[in-house]
Amino acid sequence: MAAGDIKTTNRDVPLDRVRNIGIIAHIDAGKTTTTERILFYTGKSYKIGDIDEGDTQMDWMAQERERGITIVSAATTTFWTVTDPNSPVGNESFRVNIIDTPGHVDFTAEVERSLRVLDGAVTVLDAEETVQSQTETVWRQADKYKVPRIIFVNKNDKLGANFEGTVKAIIERLGANPAVMAYPIGAEQSFRGVVLLLEKKALIWQGDETGAKFTEEEIPTDMAEVVEKWRAKLIEQICETDDTLLEKFLAGEEPTVPELKAAMRRAVIAYKLVPVYAGASLRNKGVQPMLDAIVEYLPSPVDIDHVKGVAPTTGETVFRKTVVEEPFSGLAFKIQTDPHVGRLTYVRIYSGKLSAGQSVWNASKQKEERISRMLLMHANKREEIDAAYAGEIVALVGLKEATTGNTLSDRSHPIILESITFPEPVISLAIEPKTKSDQEKMGYALNKLSDEDPTFKIKTNHETGQTIISGMGELHLEIIVDRMKREFSVEADTGAPQVAYKETIKKMAEGEGKYIRQSGGRGQYGHCYIRIEPQTRGVGYEFVDAIKSGAIPNEFIPAVEKGVREAMENGVLAGFPTVDMKVTLYDGTYHDVDSSEMAFKIAGSMAFQHTAKIADPVLIEPVMKVEVSTPNQFMGDVIGDLSSKRAQILGTDKRGHLTIINAYVPLAELSGYATKLRSLTQGRASYYMEPSHYEEVPRNIAEGIIAKSGKMAANG
Repeated sequence: MAAGDIKTTNRDVPLDRVRNIGIIAHIDAGKTTTTERILFYTGKSYKIGDIDEGDTQMDWMAQERERGITIVSAATTTFWTVTDPNSPVGNESFRVNIIDTPGHVDFTAEVERSLRVLDGAVTVLDAEETVQSQTETVWRQADKYKVPRIIFVNKNDKLGANFEGTVKAIIERLGANPAVMAYPIGAEQSFRGVVLLLEKKALIWQGDETGAKFTEEEIPTDMAEVVEKWRAKLIEQICETDDTLLEKFLAGEEPTVPELKAAMRRAVIAYKLVPVYAGASLRNKGVQPMLDAIVEYLPSPVDIDHVKGVAPTTGETVFRKTVVEEPFSGLAFKIQTDPHVGRLTYVRIYSGKLSAGQSVWNASKQKEERISRMLLMHANKREEIDAAYAGEIVALVGLKEATTGNTLSDRSHPIILESITFPEPVISLAIEPKTKSDQEKMGYALNKLSDEDPTFKIKTNHETGQTIISGMGELHLEIIVDRMKREFSVEADTGAPQVAYKETIKKMAEGEGKYIRQSGGRGQYGHCYIRIEPQTRGVGYEFVDAIKSGAIPNEFIPAVEKGVREAMENGVLAGFPTVDMKVTLYDGTYHDVDSSEMAFKIAGSMAFQHTAKIADPVLIEPVMKVEVSTPNQFMGDVIGDLSSKRAQILGTDKRGHLTIINAYVPLAELSGYATKLRSLTQGRASYYMEPSHYEEVPRNIAEGIIAKSGKMAANG
């Protein structure tokens, strides 16, 4: 068997020896490099992949290799055995399912959906940059799904590496409780290994370029004091999570290493402690202790004892134990179009068993689907399997209806699991096919790509006939257009990126919509009164049916709501979607013969358009959280430039020879910012941005946008 094949003989390891983990971090912290080392040390690959060489296993897309970034999350399976006799989980072979996620904020959906189905995660930090903005974002995402984590402080060999400063930043910026398990020996150029604090062992990597071999040595004498300080702190932290150990500790007795490790495992799974390890993935140092920690401290599917869902028929809360004997349940978390096998649906199986050829019930869509084949994935390589069990992550072929977030279950025991929430797109652009032959292919390609990516939206502007695509950033849309060309052979022209403005209202208003049409024979009659009120920013839309005494028959009320929603899609100021409002339908009249769903839908639309115009409508725009890292001497120029872009400067931090500037900046002002920043700082500054919130557009700027849209509407 080739080293890169999945060892199917080991697939049948017990569930308590399976780990489903993700590698998450800020862009450029070293996620993919760390994953490549894991695959090499576990015998999964003969050769260590290198991002600069473009031969990594996990970044397999052409665009990923060209740009040196991760775009799609890639899944793989490997095996690892801990050799430590004190291990809290024994010295058997463990199966580790790994998902390597993107760090770039434009691909945040990949991180969100991965974290939803994982049992544990490894957060990679850069020892010089410490905790960066995207790290905070992915950390919050992991908090949302209550995912236990360990931290790997990478790049301890880098100029400016500061391990203790990074631990401090973990407390201050992530609000976590870090427990340092491995302390670095040396820093920057002199970094050569780690001290395992509990075991009081020094591991030194030298000579062997692959880092597969290391030696156990005595702790360097000049480190005795610092090791003792951190070890005492670690033991105290662990004992505080366990009453039995705390009694021993307070009585002046030190618990044994196996006792401490067993307590540490319980504390990590309960998210009381986050173990911290040190290393330098690119220099092949410190990865093996972190691999041990994945197996020793992160949970197995069995540790996450059950999964909670809702019975679709009754709405009652139901539970599924994560065992093979329970009825089947699973969550579809990713759709991918594979050129060789077609549409792949990635599923995390939470309970029961799944076999190729069987039918499953899509509880989210109330439809039955048939699985033709089942695959285990290793990045873009695949292996066919006949059956899969609770705790596994597999790719299914043959499902036509399932989309991201759908629950698949046993038809006689339906359940709907918690779905996955995704952020709204913030930027859009017009796209058109270059030739007539590209026309049909473009529609097909865009639909396939939006199937895969829940943050990628397509809309047709019926007035202009233009196709508008929307996403999380310019890079996101650039990659989509590039994929259309490479994967679907579609040539297309695109317009300049446009900011995804929205509209909302500032005050309450009431109004009516009346649609009466007589044209011989049966007429049309729909009449309704609505009240609209502003909601807190980001809350969204709410429809309330307050009709009394049958003023409008029940069967026409959904039609009114549909009319309101369609009108909200093209707001009253500049044609942008209207958001964050409560719409109450409180009165109306109907005609026994002439009333119809269509008439009430049109009446609902007219009521909204009339009422929104008198509710003080305003434009709102996406505001980005921006973090600029610049050498100190350029700080004034950078802040001055940001201020000219309507930025709200939040503050600055010093990090070594760099100043970190944090600000909120409207997305509309950030076009071409990368080039401007390079010219201001001789190419030495870098920046990162992520969507933060929506804010009202200043009146003078809003007037220009409204005039440009050609949809100037009177405010009442």
